[in-house]
Amino acid sequence: MASLKHWISALRPRTLFLAVASTICANGMAYSSGHFSINICVLTILTATLLQLLSNLANDLGDFQHGTDITGQRVGPTRTVQSGAITPHQMKVAIGIAILASMLVGTALIYEASQFINIIYIILLLLLGIASIWAAIKYTAGKNPYGYKGFGDIFSFVFFGPVAVVGTYFLHLHQMTFQPWLPAIGLGMFTAAVLNVNNMRDMENDRNSGKMTLAIHLGLKGAKLYHTFLSLGGILCFIAYSIIYSTNCYQYLYMVFFIPFLIILRNIYKNTDNRLLDPYLKFTSLSAFILSVAFAVCINL
Repeated sequence: MASLKHWISALRPRTLFLAVASTICANGMAYSSGHFSINICVLTILTATLLQLLSNLANDLGDFQHGTDITGQRVGPTRTVQSGAITPHQMKVAIGIAILASMLVGTALIYEASQFINIIYIILLLLLGIASIWAAIKYTAGKNPYGYKGFGDIFSFVFFGPVAVVGTYFLHLHQMTFQPWLPAIGLGMFTAAVLNVNNMRDMENDRNSGKMTLAIHLGLKGAKLYHTFLSLGGILCFIAYSIIYSTNCYQYLYMVFFIPFLIILRNIYKNTDNRLLDPYLKFTSLSAFILSVAFAVCINL
């Protein structure tokens, strides 16, 4: 029987900072607009958290199914199914529970918003919810996972960026506007940057196990240039937002939290051993979370 510590390991709590960063950003923008619902705020954060936990469980099982963790070259935390701490059957049950919980909270979220939007938007939200669950599972689990073909970055960008930020903002305001798109794109790029660090760290192991990530397609030099694009692009999106929408100097204070991204970028270029990149997964994820919180606070000053 798997112990509590093994389940905590499988759930990967350190990834949750990144999961809620997008919803915190969007909820902060909604609050600054004067259209804010505490119910929507809580439900969006819960939905994002559950989808991330679902993705983590499916990733643990999926990498076991495809033999990604058996080469002995993996640097990150030990996967629970591969190590035998959790059986494949137990993990499938846990994934089923996570899917059910995501559906229940997502349905409650759509119901909360359905009182103010028309049927077309309700259907669209339902489809996005189904797509989010599918994307969380199919990253590495099942047949033909898209993460093994280099598409993980695209899905991470889309679902942690535009879908999460613009979707949350829409649920508060009940209308589509341009305002949330720049932070949405910025956070999507930071999310892809986290995945890129992961993929650079695991390049040798992934290549040997047939997991062809974008980092492998680009090569290490190309992956570092790609990381530069993501880091600087994300920063520029937030700067552009502030230039357009900020009305006083206090609302620019959050920009001090761009510094960690630049330090991480510098250290990635200085690094000569991919295995030493592991800490920057947590640092990049935490930096995105802190930036989102600071941004949400500052735009309401």
